[in-house]
Amino acid sequence: QVQLVESGGGLVQAGGSLRLSCAASGLAFSKYTEGWFRQVPGKEREFVATIRWSSVTDYADSVKGRFTISRDNAKNMVYLQMNSLKPEDTAVYYCAASSFLLATTPNRYDYWGQGTQVTVSS
Repeated sequence: QVQLVESGGGLVQAGGSLRLSCAASGLAFSKYTEGWFRQVPGKEREFVATIRWSSVTDYADSVKGRFTISRDNAKNMVYLQMNSLKPEDTAVYYCAASSFLLATTPNRYDYWGQGTQVTVSS
């Protein structure tokens, strides 16, 4: 059974940093594009970043220059390093796996984690 488990969320002050981790199991991890999305109550799930098996990446404009997505195929792990955090980054963050190379919308993702809360205080 496919499982994605996020960790690393928490409370941080504006300007601070967090690193999110996602552990994948039950799938051929290296064959999948991995992504991070975030969601706040009452809003649509929002694309944050994606990384292909080749490590080619893409980012939402709102996080470019601040967030970095990476992956370790040997460990079946994907990470999101978040720097210079802002209150508007507050959300539940989800990792996901896609069979598409280009995947910046939720509908292109096959598997999802349960999410981890990130709260940025002002």
